[in-house]
Amino acid sequence: MAITSPTPIIPDVITVHLGKPNQNARNITLPFADYIKNVASSEIYPTWPEEALRANILAQVTFALNRIYTEHYRSRGYDFDISSSTAYDQYFVENRNIFENISRLVDELFNNYLVKGTQVQPYFTQYCSGRGVDCEGLKQWGTVELAQRGMDAMQILRSYYGSDLQLVENAPVRHLQESFPGTMRLGSYRSEVGFIQRWLNRISANYPAIPKIPAVNGVFDGPTEAAVKQFQQIFNLDPDGVVGKATWYKILRIYNGIKNLSELYSEGLTREDVERVVPETAREGDSGEFVQVMQYYLNFISRFNPDIPPLERDGFFGPKTREAVLAFQNEYGLTADGIIGRNTWTRLQQVYSDILKSLPDEYLSYSSLYYPGHFITLGASGKVVEQIQTYLAAIAKNYPQVPAVTIDGYYGPNTQAAVRAIQAMQGLTQIGSVGPLTWNAIINYYNDSR
Repeated sequence: MAITSPTPIIPDVITVHLGKPNQNARNITLPFADYIKNVASSEIYPTWPEEALRANILAQVTFALNRIYTEHYRSRGYDFDISSSTAYDQYFVENRNIFENISRLVDELFNNYLVKGTQVQPYFTQYCSGRGVDCEGLKQWGTVELAQRGMDAMQILRSYYGSDLQLVENAPVRHLQESFPGTMRLGSYRSEVGFIQRWLNRISANYPAIPKIPAVNGVFDGPTEAAVKQFQQIFNLDPDGVVGKATWYKILRIYNGIKNLSELYSEGLTREDVERVVPETAREGDSGEFVQVMQYYLNFISRFNPDIPPLERDGFFGPKTREAVLAFQNEYGLTADGIIGRNTWTRLQQVYSDILKSLPDEYLSYSSLYYPGHFITLGASGKVVEQIQTYLAAIAKNYPQVPAVTIDGYYGPNTQAAVRAIQAMQGLTQIGSVGPLTWNAIINYYNDSR
């Protein structure tokens, strides 16, 4: 449920550090609802009016979700979601007794949370006791007086957090994965690259030495690499232009801080901030370029694995495509649900790349015609770029809409313009980078030209 998800979910479990964040103490992992029951039983009194209890429980749920959604501690290298220190987080007492009426209310409310206006992240519902300790945000003892005046829970909460406070109800409960998707570098293509591009562009407003990335499209191109390198240099990371785990979480942490996502007065996240620029999920009935790409991979793999049925690359996720997906998932140890999700999509690309590296001898003579397994994009260089330019130069002689290119092994603006022309001719999204569909189109036009 990191900020790479447009719809926050309720974690099935939460890991609590039994002390201050930087204190040497044990961690304990328990069901999320049990954690909230413990916090509520530790911080508020079961004799309070029910609407005051409801208001406090909703604030406690949302506070914890904010910590998880922003990966507040995990982005700092900690192996827990929240601490038990009231100086930083919420009061948690291991093995304490739970009050019966609080347990009942938490069972009702634990998968509801609060947001501000049109923002999507769980709001940072800061609060304090209100007796001997004062703070901005909710005063726990003050909720009692407001409930006694006849206010319901949402009226109480809005009196502290503002009239634009909204309640999200019945959020799904699922097991969470860490947001880091694996190493990304020049040529990577996935939604998480789009998040890196979006985050760095926002960070660059505060750190103008970081160059803006013109296209937020999920393609790790030259401008993205340049921005990553500059970020790494500013924040004392190895400036290799590769987004590994340390760089991913450092970018996320700085982005969270600039957006004030763990503050009462937050810039917040809109749905546009968290939408995925690459689908990476497909199921029966879907259609489009992503389905075509997935069919491309499956069809290639089927040539070398007879247990995977061959497919027509028509861009429609029909019963035959689902059958091939199920066969792939069974063959490679994935959950066999017939749906392309994050794990299946990642494994598809990995299997494709593994086959390329160990092609049988009879395929080696024309291996250069196969898509190399990564996007070739602005800023790339080397033999594969020279190969693409050779194909494009031959195509340009027969197709005047394709501009001529220089065969120099560097993927610059002229090569990008020629690639966009091919994409326009094929009705593909004109991203100017060569993925499997564009590669396939270039090979077909090249063969026709010959």
